[in-house]
Amino acid sequence: MRPNTLRLGVNIDHVATIRNARGGDHPDPVRAAEIVASVGGDGITAHLREDRRHIRDEDLKRIQEATDLPLNLEMAATEEMLEIALRHKPHAACIVPEKREERTTEGGLDAAGLHNTLVPIVDRLKDAEIRVSLFIEANERQLDAAIRLGVPVVEFHTGEYAHAHLDGDREKMASELKRIADMAALAVKNGIEPHAGHGLTFENVQPIAAIPQLAELNIGHYLIGEAVFVGLENAVRRMRQMMDDAR
Repeated sequence: MRPNTLRLGVNIDHVATIRNARGGDHPDPVRAAEIVASVGGDGITAHLREDRRHIRDEDLKRIQEATDLPLNLEMAATEEMLEIALRHKPHAACIVPEKREERTTEGGLDAAGLHNTLVPIVDRLKDAEIRVSLFIEANERQLDAAIRLGVPVVEFHTGEYAHAHLDGDREKMASELKRIADMAALAVKNGIEPHAGHGLTFENVQPIAAIPQLAELNIGHYLIGEAVFVGLENAVRRMRQMMDDAR
């Protein structure tokens, strides 16, 4: 990988969502992982939710065995998910907020408010040599909590930026970009690797991808949606090219 190349992690949850809508084993998220590996993806992200609405427990091992790409397991801060992570030992575990009734993750984790809950979870993951990440809002309070928790990675929630793009609110887009860029720079200054994701598309990804401190973007729903029309190979290749062009 070239210096300053921005990594692309592809979330394959919604391949499993389609599979689960009808039952059976088609389409198989493992096949999606294999395609991502073949066309320039740098990692696979999968969110094992409490209600198993998409990725299932048995998918994790199959995904890990299917490719050499690192698996980033998104997980809630619960004892159940901690034990699953320790059993499967993914490359990385990204702790995310989770509400049963939400359609998708609605915002960043309150790492500051949940500090005492997160300490033993983070410590046990680190002891197992799993790279811990926190999915947080790009603000100083949450980043300071990540620093105090000693995590090596944060992933900044880009949902507000994506919503501003949809609304055509250029002023809000600019302020969100500045906020994410400022926090990415502060993260690097404090020895934390910054990632970003949520709501990123072909139309809005390049200003985020151009932030030089960001090391990785995680993109899922949009790529799986585009795959319906152009195929997953083409969708990932185009996103990869747009990210490279932004750098």
